[in-house]
Amino acid sequence: MATEWGTGDYRYEFVAGWPDYEIEGVSADVAGDSQGNIYTVVRDPRPDGSIGNIQQGTGHMLVFDRSGKLIEKRQEGAFSSPHGLWINGDDEIFHADCGHHTVTKYSLSGDTLMTIGTEGVVGPPGGPFNMCTRATQARNGDIWVSDGYGQNRVHRFSESGEHILSFGSGDPVFIQAWRGEEVTGEAGTGPGAFNLPHHVMVDSDDNVYVMDRTNNRCQIFNTEGEYQREWSDVAGPNDAVIDSHGVMHIVGGQGVEVRTLEGDLIGRWGEKGEGPGHFTNGPHGVFIDSEESIYVAEVGGNNRLQKFARV
Repeated sequence: MATEWGTGDYRYEFVAGWPDYEIEGVSADVAGDSQGNIYTVVRDPRPDGSIGNIQQGTGHMLVFDRSGKLIEKRQEGAFSSPHGLWINGDDEIFHADCGHHTVTKYSLSGDTLMTIGTEGVVGPPGGPFNMCTRATQARNGDIWVSDGYGQNRVHRFSESGEHILSFGSGDPVFIQAWRGEEVTGEAGTGPGAFNLPHHVMVDSDDNVYVMDRTNNRCQIFNTEGEYQREWSDVAGPNDAVIDSHGVMHIVGGQGVEVRTLEGDLIGRWGEKGEGPGHFTNGPHGVFIDSEESIYVAEVGGNNRLQKFARV
């Protein structure tokens, strides 16, 4: 059984027993603050005991220290379908709840600072939000949101939450098929069109990366939403993080992909399985801390948040 994971120079040891707490529910995403604490948003089990998913339900947030000890449980039952989690350099916490159709910014202590969208209300066609998936910030403070399950759009807001622009196209065929409905639309596959934009992020050069999951690609735009180029061989990308060396780590259909910001594949790692360090379900969220340890959250099962220490 493997004790070391990774690809090329990116090697890790699985940290057994992290966290020192059994997570009751599905860890949808993972992020960390400047103090080394790790956060995850959790979909509560349903009343019949089944796992939570992108349907409306309840959820909560957990905060761990670096060693995996639980510090705090927050927002108990307050979320609907927890999805994207991201923390900026000022330790402000952004959460995209695809069940509530909202993006909420919290302080480090958990106080609500701002909410974009109206809880439980779907926005207008093409506008914010319809089952939004993740929110991040650019270096100028603008907030970027991928709005992927109910419609194929990306939105840009000012730091204060004022809507600036929306872009993208393609019918929401993913959610129709997922719900078992008749698929009446047509997937967006061309440049600037989407088929489930699952994550958006902006690098230090203002390149906007959109993980276009069902199209198995990453599309790159400028801050005006204009298509620049794409990486067409990314396996079902769910989430991504750029490390301190300017290398992107993407989690998705084939575990973890490591790429340069030009899109060159450095390597992939991760195995499907039930053992320590395996990915039992679907890698869905990723974070890298100041020690270059990598954390991976999986959906599709309960208590699936793992830490791998860089070696």
